[in-house]
Amino acid sequence: MSSYKKNAFTYSTIVAMGGFLFGLDAALISGTTKFISKEFALSTLELGTVVSAPAWGVLLALLFAGWVSNRFGRKRAIQIIAILYIVSAVSSAFAPSYVMLVIARFLGGLAFTSISMASMYIGEIAPQEYRGKLVSMIQINIVIGLSAAYFLNYLIIDLVSSGAPWVSEWGIDTNTWRWMLGTEIIPAILWLGLLFIVPRSPSWLMFQGRIDEAKITLKKLIPENQVDQHIDDMQDSLSKSSSDHSLRAQFKEIMGKPMRVTLIIALTIAIAQQATGINAILFYAQTVIEQLGIGSDASFLQAIWIGLTSVVFTILGLLLVDKLGRRPLIIYGMIWIVLSLGLCSFGFYQARYTITADAVSEMKEIPNAERLKKMVDVEYKSDAEFKNALKETLGEADARDFSGLLIQKSATMNAMLIFFGILSFIAAFHFSVGPVMWVLFSEIFPISIRGIAIPAITLITSLVSMLVQQFFPWQLDQFGISTTLLIYAIVVAIGLIILFKYLVETKGLTIEEIQDKLQSK
Repeated sequence: MSSYKKNAFTYSTIVAMGGFLFGLDAALISGTTKFISKEFALSTLELGTVVSAPAWGVLLALLFAGWVSNRFGRKRAIQIIAILYIVSAVSSAFAPSYVMLVIARFLGGLAFTSISMASMYIGEIAPQEYRGKLVSMIQINIVIGLSAAYFLNYLIIDLVSSGAPWVSEWGIDTNTWRWMLGTEIIPAILWLGLLFIVPRSPSWLMFQGRIDEAKITLKKLIPENQVDQHIDDMQDSLSKSSSDHSLRAQFKEIMGKPMRVTLIIALTIAIAQQATGINAILFYAQTVIEQLGIGSDASFLQAIWIGLTSVVFTILGLLLVDKLGRRPLIIYGMIWIVLSLGLCSFGFYQARYTITADAVSEMKEIPNAERLKKMVDVEYKSDAEFKNALKETLGEADARDFSGLLIQKSATMNAMLIFFGILSFIAAFHFSVGPVMWVLFSEIFPISIRGIAIPAITLITSLVSMLVQQFFPWQLDQFGISTTLLIYAIVVAIGLIILFKYLVETKGLTIEEIQDKLQSK
């Protein structure tokens, strides 16, 4: 491999580590929900607030991310993000109260712009023939981070179960969730250090009129005999846009007629990607798997399968994104997602919940378990109906703390079918809209507005993600998991219809050629 390709891969790998931090931060919370709910006596909406706090943070950050990336450059913006990850990880691990934990995680949300910033930066430094693969590295890092989080959570739970003396001495058994959240600190510090190696974006340097510096950076990334032509292409792209680089002018350009198809594509995939409910499954992995009736401890082990599936199919998608193209992966991937969610919804719809007298006598962990006798041999047709009955019988706190055990003892369902559906959904997402959305975002916006457009569209994605995370526990209580998953499938199907009509293929084209293709459509 030539030196310029090695440089492009090296810089992209370092910047894509922001995806690893995102995935780690996002999934670590999934193992803490039971502990946090119990320690701070949280309601379902309060728990949703803890989990979704980063999504609120990223909504605020994205309002300023475009200005920061244009004013100080992509590199400086990403370094600020790394610092925020460190502050959030430390604050979360030592949070003394529910409110402080929400604030600490909100600060981490300010760093969640690492995804949009990384895709923007990599899209600007990557040779066009490798752009799809290099931008997709962000998603690979996300799923590796997710897998690492599930594994670390399981490892910590396993250590607590071992009863080893040093586990107690270090306070791992009494501060389990704090150790889980604290594991993010070291990789965040490492990422900040590595970011000092990467150069400034040549596109940003051109945007600032620093042509000589842009040439120096490009010589590290592409063959020297192509540098002048690349500079000419970027100047031509900039010349087609307004010379006014103010926020107002850039937003006016985004909303203009030439950008109409681009905006339809970007908004649709931004909404549809998160409307799949992916972050409900990933951020509440243990909670979702508990619904299968396998128990709380076993759910930590099974969550690792979700992480491994994410990694395998993201890598597969990465290998094919520049061969099959963006459009086929998104269209067929979304069909796959709809079918998988439908399978899970059907499986949970068939589930029934009945507590037997023998089960009541076995549940020694529940104080005064005899309270359950009035529920004996009563068949409940949904998890929501069963949980509401538990709350009336045991009270809010005991129903929450022992829900995993109670479902395990009472549920009758095809758990293997549903778990297969969950893994199928995870595979479909990470094979298609998961990584390819960021590839498209790095390609479909011209240089003149990408610093504003990508964070603005990511703001829409983050808003949908926040709503999914915030209300998922409440939806489980009110509608049940079957109806909740069915709602996700319907929304994705609507997005699929829109993208089938408007989405164009961008494989193998320069950013300037993509603009011509979109505007002609």
